[in-house]
Amino acid sequence: MLFPTALILASSARLASAATAPVFAPPSKGPLVQTANYTSFSNNTLNDKKVVKGKAFSRIIYVWLENTDFETASSTPIFESLSEQGILLTNYNSVTHPSEPNYIASVGGDFFGAHGDSMYHIPSNISCVVDLLEDKDVSWATYQESMPSDEFYGFAATSPDYIFPGTAPYPFYMRKHNPLIIFDAVSQDPERVKRVRTFNDFANDVVNGTLPQWSFVTPNMANDAHDTDIDFAASFLEYWLLPLLTDPRVNGEDTLILITFDENETATIQNRVYAVVLGTAVPVNLRGTTDDTFYTHYSELSTVQANWGLKSLGRQDTNATMSNVFSFVAQKTGYKNVHVSAAQAPQLNLSAVAPGPLNSDAYIPFAAPNLKARGAGGGSVLLRPGLDTKLTAASLPPAVNLAALNTTTPWQMSPETTSGKNIIPCAGAACP
Repeated sequence: MLFPTALILASSARLASAATAPVFAPPSKGPLVQTANYTSFSNNTLNDKKVVKGKAFSRIIYVWLENTDFETASSTPIFESLSEQGILLTNYNSVTHPSEPNYIASVGGDFFGAHGDSMYHIPSNISCVVDLLEDKDVSWATYQESMPSDEFYGFAATSPDYIFPGTAPYPFYMRKHNPLIIFDAVSQDPERVKRVRTFNDFANDVVNGTLPQWSFVTPNMANDAHDTDIDFAASFLEYWLLPLLTDPRVNGEDTLILITFDENETATIQNRVYAVVLGTAVPVNLRGTTDDTFYTHYSELSTVQANWGLKSLGRQDTNATMSNVFSFVAQKTGYKNVHVSAAQAPQLNLSAVAPGPLNSDAYIPFAAPNLKARGAGGGSVLLRPGLDTKLTAASLPPAVNLAALNTTTPWQMSPETTSGKNIIPCAGAACP
């Protein structure tokens, strides 16, 4: 895990100053009120006029929190209340440790061997969920709390500490929790990167009635429980989410909201995390119920594919065991989930064990996806320009230990990089 020294010192100072757990402090007067506690105010809004009707929902909002065991979250009052309003997914699993690989997996269908929270980037010939959405004209954006400005590419960012006023600025934003900026297909595209937006932008988009159909929301390092605890995150949801549940501009007709965590805290047990789906799209008769189907973060991809009839990425999003569709969506779309017993469930509490293009210890190039795969949307595999489809998983060369050669993967940059200037262009799956 690579952190600039200044950020480590700032985090240490925060922990030292808080002999007891910090008390939640709202950054603004309300979730739809722009605030100077975030570095930049919004000066634009999205303008997505077309609404693509889905089979089970027409808007989906993901809210990801951090590093908490299922039992801890599910027994916290705010989360208990949310469970009563939606469907508690009692067998929802993260796919690895630590944080960043899970974020990558949720939008890319794979974590590509990533086993740390480094400043990775993924070349522009590798598809992600944005390609699938745009292929069917489904609007999208990601909203990152405390990100200093739209399109920000840096590893981390500090801002005034509104929780402990008068102390040093705090690193509230970390790139590792911003999955779409990691994909060059988004970050290096001048139009797409405009949709990597701040929480002030979220407020502006909601007020103007322009919230997109697919949104990925990441609270800052305090509000997501990473640097605090589950009670702090619960207070954040009480401040930010609960008012939005009664606002038709957010939770309007056919809206689905997923609240979940990137990974559990106890790495020695199965990587099960709290997850609940709620919103107007959840059938009334299913609210307050549980669903024990085996799900993972790849289910986020398969569920939107089934809902809008999207193509697939041809990676773990088409692995039937790993990508069950949320049950009520599967029923409405005709998708048949697979039963995964406890004995059959993959062990997902591992880290640093998967070879891949982001793994310095076991480096292999980016392979083409499985072009014969069929995802939950029933369509073909979507490919981006420049991908070498001949370099399949079966034809990859043996993994190489780049760490032993005193180098890193071509897709890992210095944390000090704050722009895309040293991005390595790639014209084929095997390059560079």
